[in-house]
Amino acid sequence: MSETKRLIWHEIAPQGAKALFGIHHYVTTGTNLPEELIHLVFLRVSQINGCAHCIDLHTRDLLKTMPVDKVALIPVWAEVPHLFPEQYRAALAWAEEVTLVSETHASDEAYAAASAVFEPKDLVDLTIAIAAMNAFNRLGAPFRLPVKAQA
Repeated sequence: MSETKRLIWHEIAPQGAKALFGIHHYVTTGTNLPEELIHLVFLRVSQINGCAHCIDLHTRDLLKTMPVDKVALIPVWAEVPHLFPEQYRAALAWAEEVTLVSETHASDEAYAAASAVFEPKDLVDLTIAIAAMNAFNRLGAPFRLPVKAQA
């Protein structure tokens, strides 16, 4: 990666940042989704999108409630189903489907699995959370937001 200095998007467009952070606030405070599940989905979406800042941030958030061994296996969650409850597995599958929607077209199988374990409003809220994190990743990665991790 280059060392080119990038714009600080939220300083350049504070009204846009305020709008996006408003969605984040809704997801984290105005839904019935468990906090750990939200951070799990935020991390998985960020891993798929390759946003270093968001991966760093949401890994730290998730480590507050989830053991490091489990967090390390999130990219391969489907291979270790015994580590994640059914609702978490459905959320992870749905997060991958929605994040990769141009490839997956949000398959009926993933929708059925998510619908089976989430109430309708919770499934919509989960999808809003996924969409919001995708938006944050599409700002964080191109503008190379910094990470807290140190060498």
